[in-house]
Amino acid sequence: MSTLPSSKSWRLNRRTFLRGAGATLALPALNAMAGAAPTREPRRLAAIYFPFGVSIGAKDDTNKEWYWFPHTDGPNYQFNRNLEPLEPLRDEITILGGLSHPEVRRIGGHDSGDTFLTGCHLLNNKLRNTQSMDQVAADHFEGKTRFSSLVMSTDGGVGEPTRSSTLSYNEQGRPIPALNQPRQIFERFFGGGDASSARHRRRLRSATSMLDLVLEDADRVRRRLGKHDQEKLDEYLDAVRHVEKRVERAQAWVDIPKPGLSDADRERLRLDSDAEVPTEYISTMYDLIYLAFRTDSTRVATYQIASMGDATTLGGKFPQLLGLGSHVHSLCHGWNKKDGFEPLGKWDQFLAQRFADFLTRMRNTPAAPESDTTLLDQTTIVYGCSNSSTHNNNNYPLILAGGKGLGFKHGSYRKFAKTTPLNNVYTTMLRRIGVPIQSFGDASGDANELLA
Repeated sequence: MSTLPSSKSWRLNRRTFLRGAGATLALPALNAMAGAAPTREPRRLAAIYFPFGVSIGAKDDTNKEWYWFPHTDGPNYQFNRNLEPLEPLRDEITILGGLSHPEVRRIGGHDSGDTFLTGCHLLNNKLRNTQSMDQVAADHFEGKTRFSSLVMSTDGGVGEPTRSSTLSYNEQGRPIPALNQPRQIFERFFGGGDASSARHRRRLRSATSMLDLVLEDADRVRRRLGKHDQEKLDEYLDAVRHVEKRVERAQAWVDIPKPGLSDADRERLRLDSDAEVPTEYISTMYDLIYLAFRTDSTRVATYQIASMGDATTLGGKFPQLLGLGSHVHSLCHGWNKKDGFEPLGKWDQFLAQRFADFLTRMRNTPAAPESDTTLLDQTTIVYGCSNSSTHNNNNYPLILAGGKGLGFKHGSYRKFAKTTPLNNVYTTMLRRIGVPIQSFGDASGDANELLA
């Protein structure tokens, strides 16, 4: 594990001796010797998002084999064809029905992607978001890993308000730019280079000095500005402070080598894949999350498979590239029309297969060397969309996966009352990974019914 040691967590081996003047003395039993077993495996959190909704059912029950939600709830539900690839993972997942963000039900259907991990009513908040739940987790784990979080999307960057190309928002509610180039992500997390060189240290010291000067001068400039300009300057300074935190984190880890990967890991990755080859691209993005978790390079990850930005979203063209004949948005608009169920269902099935491959790899990997639990056991994952059918912000299609080692119990399709906020689930996810919160966002409670 590539984790910085904690001054409170070190342990002495029972065979430790004091050495001096040619003599050795065995130590008496000390508290630091107790529990010398390996440290408890790290806990992790991930969120995966796809846009525009799914097939939820028709009045005459035609094409019901292609409905996203199962026809019956409880532990004896049957997967429809959309989610069939997840059948071997039944005991690792729970399908969630009825949930949504109450504040988001009132805004435009395609304005909801930005809010998937926040629940914020953007239009009532002057397009200012709130902190996303993944970043609450990232703050909790700050300093324990080389990177506080891995933020990814197909489009990269931040997009624009209501058409964001990132799921993640900082404590000021500002979007965190997503990475979208597999090779860039790989080099940042696992690449070699000059991480331990004097040149790298000099660059970090120079960056620190520059940022200090910028922040020192900011107050003087701010006093001379009007309110609007002060707000713009605050946004800029927030970005500067974000860079400052990254530099500080890099300094803390500069002498610790990045984790090595096996030849098999490297051969599996398709680092030059892009959105024009959806199968390779999406699988590679999942592989990067897996490797980041396995090496404990980060404990928090988000991946937006495609955004609500209809015209500019590369990800929106995925179905077309798969031979399904249309953009995601068009598929989702036509789900209940003649011959519309199957193409959208096959797109859902394609996404479910990529997700199943990721979960399977996580399940087949020990959480730590010689551990009895798996990486999936120690990771809680939410997968889904902020639309049920297109333009409908109720009853999000959602899957909760992993986390059996954190207390989650799976194997059911569980329906919630419409009044239940999705943030109840997020509150429970955060608590289970150790974040000491009472609630998250507009949560009205927790979701302890998901626990064993």
